[in-house]
Amino acid sequence: MTHTREEALALLRQYNKEPFHILHALTVEGVMAWYAEELGYGGEADFWAMAGLLHDIDFEQWPEEHCQKAPALLREAGMDERLIHAVVSHACGLCSDVEPEHEMEKVLFAADELTGLIGAAARMRPSRSVQDMEVSSLKKKFKDRKFAAGCSRDVIRQGAERLGWELDILMERTILAMRSCEERVNREMAEL
Repeated sequence: MTHTREEALALLRQYNKEPFHILHALTVEGVMAWYAEELGYGGEADFWAMAGLLHDIDFEQWPEEHCQKAPALLREAGMDERLIHAVVSHACGLCSDVEPEHEMEKVLFAADELTGLIGAAARMRPSRSVQDMEVSSLKKKFKDRKFAAGCSRDVIRQGAERLGWELDILMERTILAMRSCEERVNREMAEL
């Protein structure tokens, strides 16, 4: 069953009220759409984006059962089993033992944690934006384990490895992906 973005957004907002969680979901949605186009999956960009939008659907209300509650919530809404697999696999090794298999799932695994680090670094910049962020400044933040301590450097490294990319390439591409959607995300957050 195909769902519209509006239906997916309504589903997200049914279980997520915190602006921070909605901001993260919208950001990962935009990042995933960018990656789909960048990696030659343009025809699946909406699917990639929906996986990004809904990947943390159960996190706000059930943090201790993250990725355990999501399948039931998504099935109840009539979501595709491929999307459910992607959502559950994005936290492989943390709260799920479902491996990311497809390239989209590996991108979601890698980009999810990294968008958090990039977002935190952007908020520290005078511009409060990713538009002028460089990989070199992000790498300094990455090495400072006290900065955005909740963003697992190990997961980010594993994400790059799963994709077969150098860490710098993952960082550079994810910054570009976040640049591509930052304005839309900010506009949508202002409308909440």
